[in-house]
Amino acid sequence: MIIIGEKINGAIPSVAEAIQKKDADFIKNLASSQTEAGASYIDVCASVDVAVELETMRWLIDQVQDATDTPIAVDSPSADICAQAMKLCNKPGLVNSVSMEGNKIDMIFPEIADTPWGCVALLCDDTGIPKSGEQRLAVFAAIMEKAKAYKIDPSRLYIDPLVEMLCTAEDGINIILDVIGKIKTQYPQIHITSGASNISFNLPARKFVNQAFMVLAMGAGMDSAIINPLAKHMMGLIYATEALKGMDEYCIEYIGAYRKGLFGPLQ
Repeated sequence: MIIIGEKINGAIPSVAEAIQKKDADFIKNLASSQTEAGASYIDVCASVDVAVELETMRWLIDQVQDATDTPIAVDSPSADICAQAMKLCNKPGLVNSVSMEGNKIDMIFPEIADTPWGCVALLCDDTGIPKSGEQRLAVFAAIMEKAKAYKIDPSRLYIDPLVEMLCTAEDGINIILDVIGKIKTQYPQIHITSGASNISFNLPARKFVNQAFMVLAMGAGMDSAIINPLAKHMMGLIYATEALKGMDEYCIEYIGAYRKGLFGPLQ
């Protein structure tokens, strides 16, 4: 499972405070602890006013790179900020994210075309988030046409099917599971990712919904998640699901992660 650690985000009050106070130790600890917990990428999202966003991203990226060698996922709603933030990174990582909205893809895909960088691509366009699976797959087809034009291999793409709140969904997550399955059938080497907590907004005891979603989505073919890797119950569930799917021979990864303390016994 490719884990994109989500904890360095200025939308989180404690991180916003650390950014305001320039608390380097706080950010470095978040970066190193997520790496130790098994993060494949450290997401860096400033969530500040656009006038100071690049400056803030530069400071955050510097702190993360001082603390860990784990590659960075540069995260901003602005394609221009993402493109500039890429240049601040010591090694290739991920761009989070593009979509078929506006000219985002045509700004980012040329930047990553001849590099090892990966990219998260959201299944939405100028009409918003598609309601049907067919519409999402049509957006996916358009994204893949762009990837082909820029000679970006599918293995470098992380498709986000855009999970919405369960409490407003008419058919649970069946549409999402169907979209994931069809994408993976068409492009087995492509990655599927998602913010696992999106599903449980406005529901009580959210962790149960998040964990159940993770199992179902992994069963459909999701192989990446934007989550808090310090959440040991979720990480344990991921390792267990991989073992149950036959992706962990003799449960070696599961046992090793348990011994390292990456997840602990349920209370």
